[in-house]
Amino acid sequence: MNSESHVAMEDLEQRLRGGDLPALAELFSRERDRLWRLIHFRLAEPLRGRMGPDDVLQEAFLAATQRLKHYADGPASSPFIWLRMIVNQTLIDLHRHHLGAQRRDAGCEVAIDGLPYGQATSASVALRLVGQFTSPSRAAARADLLGLVQNAIEQMDPIDREVLVLRHFEDLTNSEVAEALGIEQDAASVRYIRALRRLKSILAQVTDLEKEVRYG
Repeated sequence: MNSESHVAMEDLEQRLRGGDLPALAELFSRERDRLWRLIHFRLAEPLRGRMGPDDVLQEAFLAATQRLKHYADGPASSPFIWLRMIVNQTLIDLHRHHLGAQRRDAGCEVAIDGLPYGQATSASVALRLVGQFTSPSRAAARADLLGLVQNAIEQMDPIDREVLVLRHFEDLTNSEVAEALGIEQDAASVRYIRALRRLKSILAQVTDLEKEVRYG
């Protein structure tokens, strides 16, 4: 972030702390693409026929307007991380409302520092890594591969997996990851490198299994 952008963000944060709704709309517009990716990645498959990321964003913006007056009194947080927290909580609430016990029984939320993160993160990562198996003739192989890859991802440390998701799929910076998870930036970097190594191993597994499906 250059000095001009930094000054603009400081001004935006000051306006937010003053309860300025146009500042919230500006922040929302600025970060819309990253928030959309968050929702697209974490939205549970059974809900995709009922709502999309734009619907969740609309709900989240309404929630943010209602909670803006509490921003100044809450824990120190950058504007984006605060807004991302609201979007994530909105998504969790929608999952609970529409899917209820089905989601709770699935154990899809990971608690990090007492806060819930993610909906079926390992399944979401697996789906993106195995996305090339789309034809009906490969449906069975794709299902088997998804299960194997998801199991491998679930063996990762939950925070390492979340760091990977935040950096690789949600496009957060290292400092934003550290703030979002309440860890030091050095720790976030170490966890990201470790997660990338694990991801490289999983991708190699996907490549090998794909060859078996195609030529086996």
